[in-house]
Amino acid sequence: MLFRKNRKRFHEQIQLNTQQEITGQKGLLSSDLDENLHVFHSIYQDCMDVVFRTFLIGGQTRAVLIFIEGLSNLEEVDDNVLAPLASETEGKVRPRELLEKKIHISKMKEVKTVTECIEYISVGFPVLLVEQEMVGLALGLCKWEKRSIEEPQAESVVRGPREGFVEALHVNTSLLRRKIKSPDLKMKSRKIGRYTDTHVVIAYMKGLADQTLIEEVENRLQRIDIDSVLESGYIEELIEDNPYSPFPQLINTERPDVAAANLLEGRVVILVDGTPFVLIAPISFFSLLQSPEDYYQRFLISSAIRLLRFVFMLMSLLLPSLYVAVLTYHQEMVPTALLISMFSSRETVPFPALVEALMMEITFEALREAGVRLPKQVGAAVSIVGALIVGQAAVQAGLVSAPMVIFVAITGVSSFMVPHYTQGIALRMLRFPIMLLAGSLGLLGIMLGVILIVVHLCGLRSFGEPYLSPIAPMKKNELKDSLIRAPWWGMNKRPHLTGEYNPYRQAPGQKPNPGKGDES
Repeated sequence: MLFRKNRKRFHEQIQLNTQQEITGQKGLLSSDLDENLHVFHSIYQDCMDVVFRTFLIGGQTRAVLIFIEGLSNLEEVDDNVLAPLASETEGKVRPRELLEKKIHISKMKEVKTVTECIEYISVGFPVLLVEQEMVGLALGLCKWEKRSIEEPQAESVVRGPREGFVEALHVNTSLLRRKIKSPDLKMKSRKIGRYTDTHVVIAYMKGLADQTLIEEVENRLQRIDIDSVLESGYIEELIEDNPYSPFPQLINTERPDVAAANLLEGRVVILVDGTPFVLIAPISFFSLLQSPEDYYQRFLISSAIRLLRFVFMLMSLLLPSLYVAVLTYHQEMVPTALLISMFSSRETVPFPALVEALMMEITFEALREAGVRLPKQVGAAVSIVGALIVGQAAVQAGLVSAPMVIFVAITGVSSFMVPHYTQGIALRMLRFPIMLLAGSLGLLGIMLGVILIVVHLCGLRSFGEPYLSPIAPMKKNELKDSLIRAPWWGMNKRPHLTGEYNPYRQAPGQKPNPGKGDES
């Protein structure tokens, strides 16, 4: 115990000494260039990618340019900074004069502290320090490799936009600006992470999003004190209402059109630098079963597919449990001919129906995860061929029955109907306890499991919004976009989330009237 206390005190002292060395004189830059160089050399010790380019301005005034190789545009640095300053003829040059006369860069900022310099250098801005000047210049000449805009693999659609978010934050914000050109689209930035200093942007529509919701999102982000934020999942887990619920309380999406549509309904979008997945809040259970393609096809087709999606969602949750319960406790519910066929197929199976179902479900989940983790060229083949081979071999070996393989396969296909992957994972996880209840209590156990899930969903909130809204509590106007999708000319009002809101999204009377245009 004494050793641990001494070690902790030792590390705290080292951290304090380092901080004092870095931020001497409250972190202000010195007029002595050598002193500034000593501070930055000590900070970036053993950092081989940090470049200190020392040169003379007009052959008289010493200056240094500090930047990180790979994050700064070296060609622009040579053309717009080093070359103009080398030809400077005046002896003493102030940063403001450099800005006005020699350096023609659209994005520049004066920096006065060591902390500011580190922040700009870390994102690719070269920092220019000049002898006898206590002010430096951060030059907007950053350039780093980034992935091009592509169609999201997990949210592909037959009809709709083909572009998706990327890992660069400024690209993602520009994609939103391309969708929503109004200046009412506001974006607030903050940094989270002691070491990563990750940029996080809160986007919302002024006049549509409730101010209380915006403040709540800001407060939850402000409470986060963590070493690093490498993906939006870090933030999602730290700001959700119920961390122990298996159901997601925020939507993550790679599609700018989905983010823009939710912004126009009064929701808040959280963008994180370094990941293509943005977070949307608040949400409901029904928004997790909505696909972006529902709004690009005809409303009759979209409504039919959405209802089918709800049916298959229930099947993916309850079908194996129903098979176990009926086969174990309620054989009278099965027609005699079918019951004889099912029991004849189970003659050589040494396990009860519950063990048989658990074996097949666990095997199927393992094959699915293996297919996801393997390279694309072999992943699909392994998951499909593996399921066929394992299922056929298990039936021939007498370990499982053929009906069980059929039910597990139907369950697996049903789970693929859920549009959002996080919601599908929640249903897959809840499938196992319901199977245990079905094997113990039969249909009564299934009813008990469903009641517990419904009670949990009724008490769940997403930033104050009831999770089962608009069913519980009932909001008749918003039922037009829950179980079905009403036509666009019938959805005049946007959802009422929290607090005050702008109710009307379009003018009334948008329903097409055939023949009206023929009057002339």
